[in-house]
Amino acid sequence: MFKTISYLEFGSPVQRQAFKAINKLNIVHNMAQYTPVLCGTIPISIDVRNSDLDIIMEVYDFENFKEDVTLLYGNLPGFLLHESVIKGTPTITANFRYGGFEFELFAQPRPIEHQNAYLHMLVEHHLLMTNPHLRTEIIRLKERGIKTEPAFAQVLGWNGDPYDELLIYGRTLGIIN
Repeated sequence: MFKTISYLEFGSPVQRQAFKAINKLNIVHNMAQYTPVLCGTIPISIDVRNSDLDIIMEVYDFENFKEDVTLLYGNLPGFLLHESVIKGTPTITANFRYGGFEFELFAQPRPIEHQNAYLHMLVEHHLLMTNPHLRTEIIRLKERGIKTEPAFAQVLGWNGDPYDELLIYGRTLGIIN
């Protein structure tokens, strides 16, 4: 369901605005070789004021990716490239502002179906669909500054690392592999 952005076109006002911004930047087409997928709170309608657009990508050639991103989006306000290692995985993020949103292009050398942002979103979506009453409490906690995964863990009474707990829960139920 989340591998294209078509669902945004007829979604909430924020989703429709995100659809327009992503399309005006032509990210899906321009970055197609990297399999871009929008993840995070906006796709699953738990966004709050100033929620950003997190677009994950599968990237193996970091130098080409940096060149592509800089050429396409380097002129946008707040543009910044950052290289790091997250849980042993080399990562590049590109941040900028456009169309009323903060964008984060998140690149790792692994298929998007194996990236935590995508897996977390699938599990969170499942939880929201099977327990609709969670949505209001999650949004309330997010409005108080709590990150998404910790908000889910708090509402569900999980004690471990919230990022790991979501993956364990998703694998236990067969939502993710």
